[in-house]
Formats: sequence, structure tokens, C-alpha cells
Amino acid sequence: MRELTWEITRILGGREPGCYAPDVTIRLRVNGADHTVAVDPETPLLFVLTDDLALRGPRFGCGMAQCGSCTVMLRGQPVRSCVIPVGRVDGADIVTLEGLGTPAAPHPLQQAFIDEGATQCGFCLSGVILTAKAVLDAKPDASDAEIRAGLGSVLCRCFTHTRMLRAIRRYADGVKR
Repeated sequence: MRELTWEITRILGGREPGCYAPDVTIRLRVNGADHTVAVDPETPLLFVLTDDLALRGPRFGCGMAQCGSCTVMLRGQPVRSCVIPVGRVDGADIVTLEGLGTPAAPHPLQQAFIDEGATQCGFCLSGVILTAKAVLDAKPDASDAEIRAGLGSVLCRCFTHTRMLRAIRRYADGVKR
């Protein structure tokens, strides 16, 4: 229990749990839609996305920006939303895994994951897909080694890495055409 209390304190920026700042109005553009939330500005962005906006793409994994389950795109770059205070992204454009495509019309990278059966538990998908997209947006002709290096900071425990890499390569090859 002591470790959990310490972790909550760390996430809250060193304040003891229950010692919140007054709520302020934060404006966010998430997946193309404008939102206004009244929250403590030190609240992790992840908690606002999941609790206030009911998004399920970003997940709470480690709470220390180590696993990648909470990854979102902020200003076009993959970031760990579990350690970003929402007050620091007021007015920002944020894309979550849900914002890439829809169930009826998935993004081509999401479709490649579907076609390759590259998911098992799905917990790491925000980190894997959004990081892979950022790698390939920056370098469409990235080699398999460069893609693996880009994904090195995203942890996956279900061992579908081979299928994930096949899906990312399928997407990359389609982008090059």
C-alpha cells in the first residue's frame, strides 16, 4: 500500500493525495472534437481522457511513462499521457487510438493490424500503433530495424511482436506505393 501511495503522490506532482488545486477550465481538441473540462491542472492527461472523455484507447499501465500503454499523439508526436499534467496541454490538439479511424473505416495502419491478427490483449496498442505511425510519418521508408528501434520503448507482454511488425511493414509498404 505504501508503494501505491507514493506512486499517487508522484503522479500528483509531489503533493499528498487529497491535496488538490482548485479546478480550472481546460480546453482540449481530442480526435477533432473540442472539449472543455474543469479539473485540477496537475491531473494527468490520461485521467482526463479516460475518466472525463470516456476514451478507452489510452490505458493506465505503469504510471511512469515507461510502458507506452497511455500513448497519445500531441502536436503530431507520440507522448505518454500518464505523466503530462492536463494544464500543460490547454488548447492542444490530441489524437488517441480512437481518433485514427473508426470501426467502420479504420486507419490503414489499424486495418493492417486487423488483417495480420496483430493483437492479443490489446493493452499496448495505443503505444505500438501511434508510435509506429509517428516513426513512419517521419520516415516512410524506415527499415525493419528502424521500426523496431522506434518501438523499443513500448512494452508488450502478449508476444505478438512478429505479427505487429508484419502489420507495420504491410502499412509502410502501402504508404510507399
